[in-house]
Amino acid sequence: MSNKLIFLLVTVLLVVTIGLAGGFFMMWSKLSSLSTQANSVADSDTGQIQAATLGPLFPLDTFIVNLADQGRSRYLRVTMDLELVEATDAGMLTERLSQIRDSILMILPSKRFDDIASMEGKTALRDEIIATLNSLYTKEVVGNIFFTEFVVQ
Repeated sequence: MSNKLIFLLVTVLLVVTIGLAGGFFMMWSKLSSLSTQANSVADSDTGQIQAATLGPLFPLDTFIVNLADQGRSRYLRVTMDLELVEATDAGMLTERLSQIRDSILMILPSKRFDDIASMEGKTALRDEIIATLNSLYTKEVVGNIFFTEFVVQ
């Protein structure tokens, strides 16, 4: 073999080895950060993970709306569950389901893709829907919203 071929082969092996070492390092650091996050969730007194209490859920049918993007046709398909403050509030929601769906259908098409693409945008959308739905009642009925499907196309 010529010296150029040996040099090229050694260089390629060196680049592959450095790439593999970098990949393993990144994977190792990612796994250790996940372990650190899991440990931070653990309760410091008992050493057990605290489970958040979940209220009764009220599922809604899927919403499909066009987004308000100019010059581009995009739509949003979203399915959500409403977490109720009290189990007895389910009847109140059922009675006014048309008004609830209408309120949500007034909010969703007013959004642009940039408004809801980030995690902060989805959180702001969730907060806006919760505030709008709770304004329909004299007391707080909806405590949280869980998006079970959120697709933008």
